[in-house]
Amino acid sequence: MQITRTDLADFSYFLAIARHRSFRRAGLELGVSASALSHALKGLETRIGVRLLNRTNRSVTLTAAGEELVAAIHAPFEAIGSAVEALNRHRGRPAGRIRLNVMEHASTLLLAPVLPSFAERYPEIEVDLRVSNHLLDVVDAGADAGIRYGGTVPEDMIAQRLSADIRWVVVGAPAYLERFGTPAHPHDLLAHRCLRIRLGDDRIYHWEFEKAGKAIAIDVPGSLTCDNTQSLIALATGGAGLAYLPEPCVGPLVGSGDLRLVLEDWSSWGLGFHLYYPGRRQIPTGLRLLIDLVREMRPLGL
Repeated sequence: MQITRTDLADFSYFLAIARHRSFRRAGLELGVSASALSHALKGLETRIGVRLLNRTNRSVTLTAAGEELVAAIHAPFEAIGSAVEALNRHRGRPAGRIRLNVMEHASTLLLAPVLPSFAERYPEIEVDLRVSNHLLDVVDAGADAGIRYGGTVPEDMIAQRLSADIRWVVVGAPAYLERFGTPAHPHDLLAHRCLRIRLGDDRIYHWEFEKAGKAIAIDVPGSLTCDNTQSLIALATGGAGLAYLPEPCVGPLVGSGDLRLVLEDWSSWGLGFHLYYPGRRQIPTGLRLLIDLVREMRPLGL
């Protein structure tokens, strides 16, 4: 069959749907409604005379023909994207769009101080952030890159460090400490009300401590469990229990006296933030410029 411009557009839509296994998520990536994508795919399937997707109310899967088509056209479309991206080097003003999947701490501590300057310096580069503590596959999520703590970066990705290591601390409100006392050793936490942390893979985090070469991990007790830092801070400030958080998240509240550090001599250090992306892809110009600006401004040191 002769390939038309409509076919090329619909093939790109098809690749996004195949990547996400969802019309809604593919539409969010492309800026197109799910119904428009569905209409385009029906038209493509009609023109080529082959069903590419199996669609139900709950799932989208590829047919055998769909799998073959993805395998055949994925690399050429990637090559076209890389070639277009390379043209940015010849533009007077960088432009384009970068899509990032970042954890909550990275969005508030690392990117929030940098992005206003980035937008001012590169107004024609769009930055699309998806903030999630779930350990998503950046390729499946349609992102150009992700930002996670160093120890959680997938091994098959290229990683670049964006911050120094980060100190993790235990904090409590003065009213809580006056009522329940101040723990002197990590094991004392077993008799306290603690705000438990749910990780991105749904595990409950064991608080980690270090002192004089000795490491301890405590499965702390507590009736409140949360996966959101701002909620943990609000609960700790309100006296609901002790919280375990990166020191930069609570520094201002400790400075104001709304929270107090406890077990300081047992505080541990965790790996800093790393940006990661698939090695087979050419790094977008906008992403390279963002990395450079983070390293220039050093909001968390480096």
